[in-house]
Amino acid sequence: MKISDIVYKKPSEVAKMARFDLVSPPEKQKGILTLVAWLLSFPDILKYGAKVYKKDMKGLKPPYIVLANHNCFFDFKMATKAIFPHKANYIVAVDGFINREAIMRKVGCFGKRKFIQDIAMYKQVRHSLFVNKTVLMIYPEARYSITGTNSILPDSLAKMIKKLEVPVVSLISHGHHLIQPVWNLSNKRKIKTSANMTRILAPEDCRSMSVEHLNKIINDSFFYDDYKWQKDNNVHIKEKNRAEGIHKILYKCPNCLSETSMNSKEHKVFCESCGKTYEMDTLGVLKASEGTTEFSHVPDWYEWERSEVRKEIEAGTYHFEHEVDIESHPNSTGFYRFGKGKLIHNLDGFLVTGTWDDESFSLKKAPLENFGVHIEFDYFGKGNAIDLSTNNDSFWMFSHDKDYLVVKVHFAVEELYKILMDKKK
Repeated sequence: MKISDIVYKKPSEVAKMARFDLVSPPEKQKGILTLVAWLLSFPDILKYGAKVYKKDMKGLKPPYIVLANHNCFFDFKMATKAIFPHKANYIVAVDGFINREAIMRKVGCFGKRKFIQDIAMYKQVRHSLFVNKTVLMIYPEARYSITGTNSILPDSLAKMIKKLEVPVVSLISHGHHLIQPVWNLSNKRKIKTSANMTRILAPEDCRSMSVEHLNKIINDSFFYDDYKWQKDNNVHIKEKNRAEGIHKILYKCPNCLSETSMNSKEHKVFCESCGKTYEMDTLGVLKASEGTTEFSHVPDWYEWERSEVRKEIEAGTYHFEHEVDIESHPNSTGFYRFGKGKLIHNLDGFLVTGTWDDESFSLKKAPLENFGVHIEFDYFGKGNAIDLSTNNDSFWMFSHDKDYLVVKVHFAVEELYKILMDKKK
């Protein structure tokens, strides 16, 4: 079954299906498959002139952990170059196994559902490091970066690293968001990219430092901004459609404050309500065609939108509600659609409901159950998506409507979590 296929099933029918195996230990990558990975990766490495700059890496051999940022599929090829000639195990989202679970496991991948606590994963991590004795690749942001900047990381990451007591390396790539931004996956830009690979923790650091100190070191090493990097390194993107699709993340007009009127075409992003237009130059800088340029830097506009959502939360007025197509993703065979239902997100968290014939569905998620949420733009033609996972299923809520503001919901999930965690502390 293709991911784009729409296959209707009742909740009771999906409940009888086998669940994705989250328990089996990860396989050690076979030698021939390692060679295949190199052959598939290095042509693109040469194409994009990708360079890896290493610091404090001399003499380091597996097992160790690599924490890598995530902007596009090219990240995996850059990682292959960075750890060469060593093998790796990879933590991969369950949807990455659809129609290819067998080969994914053979190359060393093991699955995880996004943004949930998973006790079994710790055993698989230990197996990768201490039985397979490989490099363990972790993409802790758990999704492509939305605007080429770093995302919130889970506090549980430092707790796990402290227990493992192995070297930890950061791999921060620069320019990958610009190659293929998540808001326009249909066009790849050919630019030269780079990555910084740095040993940030030694085993003795993990033993002696507090979780809070480890968290600070990890987060400090994870700062990146592809738009700043583009400007600083004079990287010109001359394709005429360099801004097309960016309205998916820059959804709120800073001039008239409309949230559903932004659009984009070629190198322009504009508001269909007030007419305000901004042009993106070849260095990724925005400038208003007329009047004040509120935000010349894409991440600044994006973070302003976050602050606007936080204001709604603090005022107690935040509420998002939308009709959606609800699909279940129980295993690697694909997605199964229940039908149309309702998604509500507010200060109480998520509530997803639906009733079809004689069957109903309900999913609740309290704000502290998710420090982040997985979103997609026009996912395989099904529309924008919000993905909520439980321990044995993932539920995807789709809509093609322009007012299905998945980025706003993503902001609200993160800000609600931070506000409530600060209150707990």
